Amino acid sequence: MSLDAFITEETIEGADDGPLADRTVAVKDNISTEGVRTTCGSAMLDDYVPPYDATVVERLKTAGATVVGKTNMDEFGMGTTTETSAFGPTKNPVDESRVPGGSSGGSAAAVAAGEADLALGSDTGGSIRCPAAFCGVVGIKPTYGLVSRYGLVAYANSLEQIGPIAPSVEEAAELLEVLAGPDERDGTTRDATDHGTDYDYAAAADGDVDGLSIGVPTELLDGADEAVVETFWDAIDELESQGASYHEVTLPSVEHAVEAYYVIAMSEASSNLARFDGVRYGESGDADGNWNESFASAREEGFGEEVKRRVLLGTYALSAGYHDKYYKKAQDARAWVKQDFDEALSEADVLASPTMPVPPMKRGESLDDPLTMYLADANTTPVNLANLPAISVPAGDTDDGLPVGLQLVGPAFGEKTIIRAGSALA
Repeated sequence: MSLDAFITEETIEGADDGPLADRTVAVKDNISTEGVRTTCGSAMLDDYVPPYDATVVERLKTAGATVVGKTNMDEFGMGTTTETSAFGPTKNPVDESRVPGGSSGGSAAAVAAGEADLALGSDTGGSIRCPAAFCGVVGIKPTYGLVSRYGLVAYANSLEQIGPIAPSVEEAAELLEVLAGPDERDGTTRDATDHGTDYDYAAAADGDVDGLSIGVPTELLDGADEAVVETFWDAIDELESQGASYHEVTLPSVEHAVEAYYVIAMSEASSNLARFDGVRYGESGDADGNWNESFASAREEGFGEEVKRRVLLGTYALSAGYHDKYYKKAQDARAWVKQDFDEALSEADVLASPTMPVPPMKRGESLDDPLTMYLADANTTPVNLANLPAISVPAGDTDDGLPVGLQLVGPAFGEKTIIRAGSALA
């Protein structure tokens, strides 16, 4: 089966022993690997070879894992379908006419197709959970700061986290144990033990949901596809049959979460991607010695349409006269989203929703309609704004045989709770 899941298929051997000594791992191509090309799915970095490993890659190697390649992704993580890659789209192994989700679509497709035992993705607004849902596998977006971002090519620093993708919750938890923990090279990392928990995540995957309280935010079901909602409730019924209970909760702020997310993410992207100027990275543009024209030419040739769109919108949102109108209001909305989640989680152990409001789309459907693609992230982006952990587990299939994901959100550093709840289903 050729899914075009990999950009670079180059093996990196780990230690001779360790908890992942018998496992193969695919690594998303925005995570630095020493001596192995790292492109971020962009023509701008077509020939870039990092001189160092990301912290998570170092930890994989120490744990004995074998990295089997770098996986395809939406360019610089900007997309929901893995169709904006400069190297072409990735197919969904469940149905090759469908997208695998994004931006970590290559990682999810590689795991779902058995091309790798495990994979690393990065999640800025759902980029682990979306492809996990669309490909019928498990994906964990950790609490912000639990996993080091050192060596992750930045898109939106305040939102993104590296996390595991695996066939089962227990395997995802085992990989998270290897990845998690403070890193002196990333000042945003935090020690989970300072927050009343430890790193024994695999032991939490015991499937025991007896007495678990589940909050169902009504806003995250509004407008979702009927088949998705039906499959979601079947999964909730299954958790109920195992001793969990559910009640409806409300998150009024999520009405504005997608807009706030994209203003913040695009603004941070416009700053982070300024380094890609044809001098420090990428091919120099043609402009007869005029630096401004050369800079513009390099970015015109090196960036795809979606990246250009987001950089332009982010630059506009940060410009004089518009910063308070857009960026500041988006940050205010972010604080409101976090407050709503904290209140809802004071009344429930976890919050549950469909991971994605629609089944996997046909390839090519959303490329000419970016607004529809942005709105597909309605259930995942609020979690990143609140910096909380979330897991996507398979909830079942639609009548057409397309996977539906169940998203479970927990309090900060509540990975054990969402892993325990998710393991009752996967």
